[in-house]
Amino acid sequence: MTSKRFVLAFAVLILIACGVPPVPRMDAAPLIEDGLDTPVATLMRLPEATLRATAAPATPTLPPTKRVPPTPLNTGIAMRDVIYCTNDGIPLKMDILFPFNGYGPWPAVLYVHGGGWIGGSKLDQFGDVDVPALREGGYIAVAVSYRLAPQYPFPSMIQDVKCAVRYLRAHAAEYNLDPDHIGVRGASAGGHIAALLATADESALWDVGEYANYSSRVQAAVNMFGPADLADASLAPALSRLGPLLFGTSDLTDALLHSASPVTYVSADDAPMLLIHGDRDTLVPLKQSSLLLAALTAEGVPAELIVVQGGEHVFEPVTGDFTIPTRAQITGLMLDFFNTYLKAAN
Repeated sequence: MTSKRFVLAFAVLILIACGVPPVPRMDAAPLIEDGLDTPVATLMRLPEATLRATAAPATPTLPPTKRVPPTPLNTGIAMRDVIYCTNDGIPLKMDILFPFNGYGPWPAVLYVHGGGWIGGSKLDQFGDVDVPALREGGYIAVAVSYRLAPQYPFPSMIQDVKCAVRYLRAHAAEYNLDPDHIGVRGASAGGHIAALLATADESALWDVGEYANYSSRVQAAVNMFGPADLADASLAPALSRLGPLLFGTSDLTDALLHSASPVTYVSADDAPMLLIHGDRDTLVPLKQSSLLLAALTAEGVPAELIVVQGGEHVFEPVTGDFTIPTRAQITGLMLDFFNTYLKAAN
């Protein structure tokens, strides 16, 4: 036995003595030739099963990561009596009704109720008619109450509504609201306030109170049969009763009536406006919306007037059962307008 074979045999005996079973011989081709009759690599090679057991485990293949959609914030809920500002010690409240679906951030549409500036509230049923369509359409529907005359004469109401817009912008993240796309709609006295909100900028000095670092400008406005030029003779009958309560005067030449008129503030940077007015309205004549339309178009502001045939104030039909367009169709036209100037701009 050569010295190499002797050393190998001796090593095997030692392994046996230590309780390690001899490695089975495998008739595989040699990996390393060393000049021996039996290749060393063959003698020392572990069984294939042992190699598999001692090899490093393969990296497991993980399933693809499943994308989890974001959780919708506030979808479908309604928040009532939210205090948005406090003016003259009066807590002012709004209702915030969120869209029924989607993830936001959503555009918002603020409703300003009517009532001759001396009555009404955010619970005005006239505004509720359009709320389901707005929520289905992906809008946050907001309704505000504001201070009323004669206890709080003009400009208390426009100051309050401007504060409401600033409040919404200040809380945009909380409400999942798009602060760059806020619209307003109003009826009668509320239409007058909505038109002022769309036309009067900071120079009117009505941005008073809280959230002064935020803008009260809106990006679209719907004015339904609201007064536009309070100094025009067509409003004389209505102002003979309401003027003293709201302005302290019914004199059409009084400068306060001029400063309270939306036509006074029209400029090229105003928000697009949809005007809707009944042709039989005797309280606020159709001429009022025609005057505002003329002023807006003269400045190049996108504006449209929809005349409701057979419609009195609040679109009540004078004769028959319905107006043209019908109240349901008016809701659709309003939604189309907001889709154009609030939704499409997103």
